[in-house]
Amino acid sequence: MWKTLADDFPGLSVMNRGFGGSEVFDSFNYAHLTVLQYLPKHIVMYAGGNDINAGKTPQRVLADFKAFVARVHTALPECRISYISNAPNPKRWALIEQMRECSRLIEEFTQTDKRLQFINVYPHMLGPDGLPKPDIFLKDQLHMNEKGYAIWKEVVGPLLK
Repeated sequence: MWKTLADDFPGLSVMNRGFGGSEVFDSFNYAHLTVLQYLPKHIVMYAGGNDINAGKTPQRVLADFKAFVARVHTALPECRISYISNAPNPKRWALIEQMRECSRLIEEFTQTDKRLQFINVYPHMLGPDGLPKPDIFLKDQLHMNEKGYAIWKEVVGPLLK
C-alpha cells in the first residue's frame, strides 16, 4: 500500500482507498463504499495483478475494469479514471506475459474515452537486464518499498496535473 501517497502529492487532495488482496471486480462491487460516496473528480487505480494470480484471464480483468468504469461514469459522468499498468515483480514473474496482455488490453480500452488514461509504470521498474529491479521490493518480492513508490511518484505525478 502506498503509505506516503498524501505526502508524495502535496497540493492535491488524495485519499488512498486501496485494500490488500483486492481484484478489479472488488473495485466494481465496493465502488459505492470505496470511491463513489466521496464524489471524486479523478480516480487513480492500480489493480489486476491479484486477478491474474488468481487465474483470471486478461480478458476477464478487462471486462471487470469496463464494468467498474461504467459504474463510476453512471454515478459521476465527468470523473477521470487513470489505470496504472500491472507492475512487474519477482514473486509473480512467471505470470508476466498474462499481466502484460492485461495491461495492453486495458491501455487499448482507455484510448476509447477521453476521461480514461493509462499510466505505464512497467518499463520504469525494470533493470538493464530486463528483470524487475530487486531493490524496489520488500522481502516478499511482491510489494514495493519506498524506492518502488518513488519511481511511481515520478511517473504518475506529472500525469495528475
